[in-house]
Amino acid sequence: MRALHVITGLGVGGAEQQLRLLLRHLPVECDVVTLTNPGPVAAGLRADGVRVAHLGMRGNRDLTAVSRLARLIRRGSYDLVHTHLYRACVYGRLAARLAGVRARVATEHSLGRAEIEGRPLTAGTRALYLASERLGSATVAVSPTVAGRLRDWGVPAGRVHLVPNGIDAHRFRFRAERRRATRTRLGLPDGAFVAGGVGRLVPGKRFDLLVRAVAALPGVRLVLAGDGPERAALTALAARLGAGDRITLLGELADGGPGPDVPDLLGAVDVFVSPSREESFGLAVLEALAAGLPVLYRACPAIEDLPAAFAPHAVRVGDDAASLTAALRASEGGPRRPPPPAVDRYDIRRSSRDLMDVYTHVLAGARPTERAH
Repeated sequence: MRALHVITGLGVGGAEQQLRLLLRHLPVECDVVTLTNPGPVAAGLRADGVRVAHLGMRGNRDLTAVSRLARLIRRGSYDLVHTHLYRACVYGRLAARLAGVRARVATEHSLGRAEIEGRPLTAGTRALYLASERLGSATVAVSPTVAGRLRDWGVPAGRVHLVPNGIDAHRFRFRAERRRATRTRLGLPDGAFVAGGVGRLVPGKRFDLLVRAVAALPGVRLVLAGDGPERAALTALAARLGAGDRITLLGELADGGPGPDVPDLLGAVDVFVSPSREESFGLAVLEALAAGLPVLYRACPAIEDLPAAFAPHAVRVGDDAASLTAALRASEGGPRRPPPPAVDRYDIRRSSRDLMDVYTHVLAGARPTERAH
């Protein structure tokens, strides 16, 4: 089987890094095409031996991208086209249909109640999504929460398949020597209590609440990994609150880069905080649990879709800075916790097996065997 994965961009993000991780475990010959931004994840994929093409799409109204993508698909003689993220799903499904590929799969990574990929959901966005969804063979939801949202939108239940995101827990295993080295590199004193966060710096992630909460606790530091349009505003907010010397914005962290990576960061901090208004899955929370950290979160379907015993050290917090401040004040440091059962439940190898079931289904025209999640 030969498959082509089409994605909107390959900057550092959850969907992009999930694609790279999946391709390491899928027993399928896969190529990747990115519509825009062949960023750090593109370099990582190439280092893994995956062929990556850049379509050079020039914005949402670049309709020539459809014909160019269709020609690329025809030349590759692919058995299946798998699209990721909104723009790639809209354009990629149509191009695959024009190219005559009968197996067309799309993964919905970032569908919220009122947002998609951090942007407000409009009636037009929804209508275009549903129109293009009909051109596909199957739509993959990364959590039961997303599967429910798709069905509520009107996507037929028989076309929605649950393949939860996965992680490679071994990468995040706590190592004391890595903690010491990363703290030294970041200038964090040995005894400092440090909160950590990871994500795109966009309004929906609500990192302004985290900055305010840390600023209200003089003994707490914050290290935040990620980049985006809110970076300057968050830096200014920290300075205005008199906490600029305790709050560090690291920018994007990529595997193999000159600075620390996400496992390094998670090893160096004492509590992980995810104040995001809504999520489709919550990969960063799961990675923090794999690192043995206590977690404070506002929304995380990966945890909420499981019994509470699967993540006993994950605590849901209120939707305001005061609630987050109180939760941080109550947080304790100390030794790392063993990774909870939720970590094993979302193993990337299981995700790859489930995705192969979907591929088999769309290629054979038969419903895949249901897996218990």
